[in-house]
Amino acid sequence: MTNQQQPSPDPDGEAPDRPLTLAVLRRLVRADWSRLPGDTLVVLSRDAEGNLFSPFSTYSLSRYAPTHSELVGDVFPRPEQLAKDRELRELFGDSIPDTAVPALVLYPLG
Repeated sequence: MTNQQQPSPDPDGEAPDRPLTLAVLRRLVRADWSRLPGDTLVVLSRDAEGNLFSPFSTYSLSRYAPTHSELVGDVFPRPEQLAKDRELRELFGDSIPDTAVPALVLYPLG
């Protein structure tokens, strides 16, 4: 008797409430992220405690600026995101630092 898994309703594992698998990460690197410039900063979101581990779940293409120290900062929308979204423009206005650089931001599950 074989142990067969039922088909997943999200075969790529990209649901925001589920951890991403290595297969999905490989596809993201090959396809979705392959055209990003090589000097794009990769930023990890810390968990609430700042010292626990959590599976990788989602990502965003944003801008990052160190605001509290060299190692800690904030994430801001990209110019094209601001151009398309009035609420983002109202929320961020002129508060995005000149030091903000393009970043691939990785978020943990939970």
